[in-house]
Amino acid sequence: MVTLCRSALIGLALLMLNACAVEAPPFTPPSERPLAPGEQPWPKGKLLALTYHDVEDGTADQAFMSVRTAKLIEQFAWLKANGYQAVSIDQVLAARAGGPALPERALLLCFDDGYSSFYERVWPILKAYQWPAVLAPVGIWVDAPEGQTVDFGGLPVERGRFLTWEQVREISRSGLVEIAAHTNAMHYGALANPQGNQQPAAVTRIYDPQSKRYESDAEYKSRVTGDVRRISDKIAAATGRPPRVWVWPYGAASGTALSILDENGYELALTLEDGLDSMDSLYGGARQLIANDPEISSFAQQVMTVEDKPMIRVAHVDLDYVYDPDPQQMDANLGELVQRIADMRINTVFLQAYADPQGDGLVRELYFPNRHLPVRADLFNRVAWQLRTRAKVEVYAWLPVLSFELGSELQRVERWNKDGSIEVSDEHYVRLSPFDPEVRKQIGEIYEDLARYGNFQGVLYHDDAVLSDFEDVSPPALAAYQRAGLPGDVQQLRGDEETLWRWSRFKSRYLIDFTKELTQKVRAIRGPQVKTARNMFVQPILNPQSEAWYAQNLDDFLETYDWTAPMAMPLMEGVAVEDSKPWLDQLVQRIASRPGALERTVFELQARDWNIDGGVPVDSELLAQWMRRLQWNGVRSYGYYPDDFVNDQPRLLKIRPAISNAWDPLP
Repeated sequence: MVTLCRSALIGLALLMLNACAVEAPPFTPPSERPLAPGEQPWPKGKLLALTYHDVEDGTADQAFMSVRTAKLIEQFAWLKANGYQAVSIDQVLAARAGGPALPERALLLCFDDGYSSFYERVWPILKAYQWPAVLAPVGIWVDAPEGQTVDFGGLPVERGRFLTWEQVREISRSGLVEIAAHTNAMHYGALANPQGNQQPAAVTRIYDPQSKRYESDAEYKSRVTGDVRRISDKIAAATGRPPRVWVWPYGAASGTALSILDENGYELALTLEDGLDSMDSLYGGARQLIANDPEISSFAQQVMTVEDKPMIRVAHVDLDYVYDPDPQQMDANLGELVQRIADMRINTVFLQAYADPQGDGLVRELYFPNRHLPVRADLFNRVAWQLRTRAKVEVYAWLPVLSFELGSELQRVERWNKDGSIEVSDEHYVRLSPFDPEVRKQIGEIYEDLARYGNFQGVLYHDDAVLSDFEDVSPPALAAYQRAGLPGDVQQLRGDEETLWRWSRFKSRYLIDFTKELTQKVRAIRGPQVKTARNMFVQPILNPQSEAWYAQNLDDFLETYDWTAPMAMPLMEGVAVEDSKPWLDQLVQRIASRPGALERTVFELQARDWNIDGGVPVDSELLAQWMRRLQWNGVRSYGYYPDDFVNDQPRLLKIRPAISNAWDPLP
């Protein structure tokens, strides 16, 4: 009996090993392996900014993101032992102006909110090290009279936890500490949508449930301007000079507010974005948040990985799956989506901001308030915020560039047929012509409205920004070609290879420039931290001559966007399953031939096979194998489209070990 059981166990173990067996990754010689971030040379002109809040001798209360005093001393000792050199705002601004360069491993220390622990615990340590720092108090918290409580985002807190203006004055006179502004009274969450989400007041158009309307641009600007002036006056009164540094509450920035800061003499604005920064303009200012009272090993890991290249793992989500005419069902759908993304342990979602229930790619409704199209539901901001705060992912708003169903008087992209006829093109999508100034204006206003009423971290430009070698031949397009020195006649444009190539390059650049315009409009409202990505067809990558068929160019994309997102979808390209992995190898190798290109490319795999019955799920194990194949080729950033959270497609348990940047499967 024992023998039988033992044999059965051995057999079961062998079956499990066979079931778990996968292709072995290729061997990479040690000399060809990338250096760990901590072993790489320090990037020239960059600095590391660390953000602390309260410092306590006893329990580190995370309501105030506290660090214990002993841990802070240990962290400072580690920083000094590892060559980090604290710098002042004077040094940062001098380097920016062309003066002495920042030292290697430059370090900017920041302490937010204005806790009395800075005076009692931090300042003595800084004086011992002779390290400069930035202190950013909130005006009304320091204003609170003795004996009263401070309204700390709705939580009553004893007055003694915060500095007094007399202490701020004394700290400032030391010359070691820069006093920055952390707003006067905007460090709280404001109502940001009809569903009740509270978002940072300094960057939010506040929603009024009584009137059912959002704060206007004029109202928002007036509110922010008043706050900036009040805190500037208070700091100037305490220190003898107006503040130069602005620190965003919750790290959230606004382009509109930045213009107000510029008008009021600020020279630097600090966020809580990840990464190193040169802080070479008012708009710079990435900082790493130190919270949860980390052990020294965790602290060291956090500091060293700041130097690592960014990596994103993406689920591409149709908001149409979340929408339901029943608000309760819609909220249940949202909860299911958020839980799935949280369970997947990825860091990015490309989230649809438009409605496309017909599946034809022509946008007739949007999921945010706007000036030009019906609103199917004011839903985008709600979903983006829940994903951001609950699933801890960055959200990119996914929106078309040209395929909007706007007024019939607007010019559509037109196609020239070989029989000489001209018609509105539906080759990829029915698109508006980017050569029509009114088209550009209205689409730009749609993107501005997205920025006003959405809280997101990036924009994904859809794959509809294409023009074939027979498009666009509308009157405004032909006029634009002539102004650029090209023929104004389609037959002449296609008359010889050299002219056709010049025409293709002009259209590629024109579409690039249009998306740049849209990016500027978004960043002017939302802030310079907004990242960009753009979908790209793979044929212009694998066969550069096919740029003429799409008006897309890989080098243009890599130069323009934070992320180039090729649609690495072998089945959609007619590649057989058995040939799909070598096809992916070829695609990666073509992109990797450009130095540093893989660091700016996110590969989008397909989770559906649209060649079969209008679309059936791709086998989840095959999708996971594609992901592992990308990894073996040196790809760190990838994702898939679409995510069907309703039907668990692709299967979470199958793809999670391959896509998550945090998942470590059990042996």
